Amino acid sequence: MTSPEDIHSSLRADETEETGAKFLGIAARYFARTRLGEGQVSTPLDPAEIAKRFSEAMPLDGTSVEAIVARLERDVLPDANKFCHPMYMGHQVCAPLPAAVWTESVIGALNQSLAIFEMSPTGTMLEHQVIRWMCDLVGYPPGSAGTMTSGGTEATFTAILSARNAALPNSWDDGVAGDAGYVIHGEHAHYAVTRAIGQLGLGKKRGVAIRSKNFRMDTAHLSETLDRLVSEKKTVIAVVATAGSTATGSFDDLDAIADLCDKHGVWLHVDGAHGASALLSKDPPAAVRALKRARSLAWDPHKGMLLPLSAGMLLVRDERDLEGAFSQQAPYLFKSGDAERNPDHGFRSFQCSRRADVLKLWVALQRYGARGIGELYDGLCARTRELHALIDRYPEFENIHEPESNILCFRYKGPDQLNAELRPSFNKNGTGWITSTVLEGRSVLRVTIMNPRTETEHLQALLDGLSAEATKLGA
Repeated sequence: MTSPEDIHSSLRADETEETGAKFLGIAARYFARTRLGEGQVSTPLDPAEIAKRFSEAMPLDGTSVEAIVARLERDVLPDANKFCHPMYMGHQVCAPLPAAVWTESVIGALNQSLAIFEMSPTGTMLEHQVIRWMCDLVGYPPGSAGTMTSGGTEATFTAILSARNAALPNSWDDGVAGDAGYVIHGEHAHYAVTRAIGQLGLGKKRGVAIRSKNFRMDTAHLSETLDRLVSEKKTVIAVVATAGSTATGSFDDLDAIADLCDKHGVWLHVDGAHGASALLSKDPPAAVRALKRARSLAWDPHKGMLLPLSAGMLLVRDERDLEGAFSQQAPYLFKSGDAERNPDHGFRSFQCSRRADVLKLWVALQRYGARGIGELYDGLCARTRELHALIDRYPEFENIHEPESNILCFRYKGPDQLNAELRPSFNKNGTGWITSTVLEGRSVLRVTIMNPRTETEHLQALLDGLSAEATKLGA
């Protein structure tokens, strides 16, 4: 049984560098092993098998740090996904920048709450500064602003909430009912868009999907849809375009879409969770240069800027749009009547308990610089183009599209069922890890290169491994 003296002595012991080094050592050893491609990429075990390891009763008394570290290395790490492994080419989760990883321990130790200045003086002002940097990078004018989020889903929800409040000014107090308004989005938009439409009480039927052309929003269909809704006296709350779609990494024609939104006076939100990081590229694509025309922008530095989860943000061209999204009074938190701009983030944010995630973005920029991170992003995209070229040299595979970022879809030339079975079969053997999706009614293989250490040899190993696995499946 743990006595009060025991628990306080444990706390004192655990506040030392010696104890901290034991936990940080786990991460350092993980980096050392996986960055060179050692071990399996993922686990062949099913959920029930893994659950057995953790089925004991809740501990009533504590144990030693050494025992906990040993258990982490025995029961957690071996079957965790190895995102730092160069053969991991799956979802949009990165091999994180080391300096940002170490910053996580500082964030936890400081335990600042960034809703209000008085709970995080330095963190609050640091977030304002970093948001200013990012707004400047987009090309937003003075008066623009933003907020850190858990990711693109929260950012897009907040943007559509802001757009709803702008289009329907009484909706915060009166709610929405009947034919409240419509949100237009591409058919390949992230599910966060339709989820937000439902969460905001607009109703799923108020989401209008625009068909795709070459995996981008068909601007002719968008124009027709806007003309129709406006002629019918319908309220269009927002058009949601995409910069770096989840399925193919494609960029909508943002200039053309912005022209249509300007014509009809409609809010343009861009989901740039994946693709906005192309702003750091040495040669950003034309579509990215048009991000400055969006009224709001979702951006996930934990994707293209290679930060550990979570580190997302929402940027707005006019700070008043964001403040108008959360029209609440909370005198125990937010102070009013100040002559100067209120620095508190809480009334611009969905969150109240706000972690200081901005700190790892600030550290990453300090350590590697915007140019350095941009160089890493360009490397990921270059490696993806290299994979596209390699696939053309393998007669058993075919590309589905030209890569616009670090995402590529392709397929094995064979029955659709074979492609559907190929990904789980390949992933289970532990030598690599990819994803899949369905495009134009066909099962396809999908690769996202999120690790700067993925090299040509790994791309070749991927295609050779998939080819061998297809043969085992009877191709």
